[in-house]
Amino acid sequence: MAHRGRLSVDDLLAAQLAAGKTVRDTAATAGVSEKTAHRRTADPDFRAKVSGVRAQFIAGAAKMLAGGMAEAAGTLRTLLADPDANVRHRAAVKLIEQGMRAVELVDLEARASELD
Repeated sequence: MAHRGRLSVDDLLAAQLAAGKTVRDTAATAGVSEKTAHRRTADPDFRAKVSGVRAQFIAGAAKMLAGGMAEAAGTLRTLLADPDANVRHRAAVKLIEQGMRAVELVDLEARASELD
């Protein structure tokens, strides 16, 4: 496939589509016709490439969110000492809710690992 700088047209199309851009906008950005872009999206290998790029985007976002979870939990713990009883109550409820979800996810992951 032709290259624009360092990214091939396919790489650029895949990245744009994985990011949620329309085929029309993606084609314009990549400098190809809309027909060409549609033809690429009909190719199963190309669709797999788009799915892979999307998975990388999602994994990156998940890492960023996970990185902030400890700080967010710390903020909720700090709010447990707030002078306002309503703030303390909401923080306590949220900590319990999120703590239970975390425990459930860890448990599900352990069960899934046992199946492998």
